[in-house]
Amino acid sequence: MSKEAPCLKVPNTLGEKTLGLANKLSLTDKSLQIQKDEAGFLFIPLVRDPTAQEIVMFKQLLTEFQLAAKVFPEKKRQEKPLAEALADKLPQHLLPSLPRALDVVGDIAIIEIPPELETYKAPVSEAILETHRSVRVVLAKAGKVSGTYRLREFEFLAGEQRNSTIYKEYGCRYYVDVAKAYFSPRLSHEHRRVAELVEENETVVDLFAGVGPFAVPIAKNCKTARVYAIDINPDAVELLEKNARLNRVEGRVHAFVGNARQIVNEKLSGVADRVIMNLPETASAFIDVACQAVKPNGGIIHFYGFVRKPDTVENFKQLFADCVTKAGRKVVEFKCEKMVRETAPYEWQTVLDTKIL
Repeated sequence: MSKEAPCLKVPNTLGEKTLGLANKLSLTDKSLQIQKDEAGFLFIPLVRDPTAQEIVMFKQLLTEFQLAAKVFPEKKRQEKPLAEALADKLPQHLLPSLPRALDVVGDIAIIEIPPELETYKAPVSEAILETHRSVRVVLAKAGKVSGTYRLREFEFLAGEQRNSTIYKEYGCRYYVDVAKAYFSPRLSHEHRRVAELVEENETVVDLFAGVGPFAVPIAKNCKTARVYAIDINPDAVELLEKNARLNRVEGRVHAFVGNARQIVNEKLSGVADRVIMNLPETASAFIDVACQAVKPNGGIIHFYGFVRKPDTVENFKQLFADCVTKAGRKVVEFKCEKMVRETAPYEWQTVLDTKIL
């Protein structure tokens, strides 16, 4: 929603002073968002026109300002906490069991319902729609990620009955169908981090590309990069191709449906400056494939896997290095090693950025 309001137009350099005086005079309309233009001016929305005396005060403080009127977007309203929305609908002893975090993909919220809340799924899901104004669909996880295509079953709880949405992340947009192709919004920082590492004219092979959350931002961020994106799930590749067109990088993202081992062996052997291996459950079985894809003079592999106690990151690195050696290549340097996120108690998804020859 937006609204026209009187405002003060001032140079950016006077913004702090102007806002301070406007707040002191109770003039600032705090329900509207302050705007700025390309010429370096701020527009501060006011609840009313200043009086003659107030204008004198602004003239004494500011070297430059103008009174104007402008259409301002309204600030988003503060969302009510889920527990507060359900305080009179659930027994008090069950409120601590409410989901503390949601996976929100576009306008779809995905939650886990603990057994003790099974009979309260309807009020919980309706409260999520109420407290998260951008959410239009609520789904519950109905099983673990499994199968060759890494899919999960969902139970529809509330809102519009669909599994598909458009998801936005760091300037890219993606068609996502959570029932047809695996997708996690929890790796958004990794998608951006890796994309920013890709250099001019690199060739990148994404062995397990999904709907394109690595491939698309790489191509968008580096216009001279060429990305080969592979996935065994035909639905995922269909979405990936749509996402490449949606983000106008279709000429630089080349998609393949099939087993990564077969595709690399037949079409992509020795072409890659960089290989992405985001299939943490079984990626170790494809380290030799990544080594085959890397150019003879070497390249970078981004290897994702799970570290579970009592294992350590050092053990994880040794496993990777041993597999690289077995594939006839050599680890030159571990450029980065970090735990990306906790996926279960004492279990972390971990990434190694590794240079090999």
